[in-house]
Amino acid sequence: MEYMRAALEEGDEEQDGAQVLLIALRQLAQAKGSAKVAKAAGIERESLYRALSGRGNPRLSTLFAVTKAIGLRLTVEAAS
Repeated sequence: MEYMRAALEEGDEEQDGAQVLLIALRQLAQAKGSAKVAKAAGIERESLYRALSGRGNPRLSTLFAVTKAIGLRLTVEAAS
């Protein structure tokens, strides 16, 4: 969780936040096992790779499924 938080905070300063989110999710999925994460998310492994690629444009439902499969939850909070 802290890895994702740090990646997103850094992305706000240096890169497109969406791309940073996808890269961080891809790295976490790889660490957990991409095939296992894809199965838990209910998508094909190849679809997981495409969705979380640097050029990926996943549906929100895919992001929710992948984050749940790796043990995280997407939330929104007020900006300070």
